[in-house]
Amino acid sequence: MEPTIGRQELALLQDIEEHDPATVGEVFSRFGRTQSIARSTVLTMMERLRAKGYLTRTRRGHAYQYAVVTRTADARRSSIAQFVERTLGGSIAPLCAFMAERGSITPDERASLEELLRHLDDGTGEKE
Repeated sequence: MEPTIGRQELALLQDIEEHDPATVGEVFSRFGRTQSIARSTVLTMMERLRAKGYLTRTRRGHAYQYAVVTRTADARRSSIAQFVERTLGGSIAPLCAFMAERGSITPDERASLEELLRHLDDGTGEKE
């Protein structure tokens, strides 16, 4: 299983993925400023993502360019799988019950879930 990734790290990874490859300065200009995050914090987060294996770093002149190794969608899937295993004991039933009790499933989300269930029922797995 991949290393854990936090919400803000996931958002940063998505920004880098959308502008792959990117320097710390570029990411700070786009992501850091809009999120009110200091440049040093952006660098720390990028280095943390690199240490976890989500990014690579290549020297280009006087700066490093960071490139995505693990796509955001894959990191999100891994994060969800870890949450289900660690917090829900491997079952999504508690999450489904919670969402149903809160009444927070939109008609579009319900349709997506029903489509996923149809794919599970017919043996084709997850819809891409």
